[in-house]
Amino acid sequence: MARKPSEPQVFTLLVQVGRKAEDGLPEGAVGAGLLCFASGRSEDEAVRETVSVLKTAGLAPIEVTAYGTAEDRRAEGHEIGADEAALMQRALDENAVLVVEMVPDFGDNN
Repeated sequence: MARKPSEPQVFTLLVQVGRKAEDGLPEGAVGAGLLCFASGRSEDEAVRETVSVLKTAGLAPIEVTAYGTAEDRRAEGHEIGADEAALMQRALDENAVLVVEMVPDFGDNN
């Protein structure tokens, strides 16, 4: 059954972060990409909450790319495994922003 638009949903977000003093990123990294699952009543709300949480954690968000809900992603042909679905459910249950993957960016070494 589809959720009402006002009910919380979980959105998949890819957040690019830059460097900031004491951000916890590895030495030599120029930034990182963070895969996040964020609950919200709308995609805009999920993005705002994610940026706020990351700033509070001492990170410097630069750009956010939203991939929609699990339903949106499945409609685009994405496969969502059991582990990923469980993390999405956790984000919904806890009304939280979960950073599920962090990939440091060490810049172009050529």
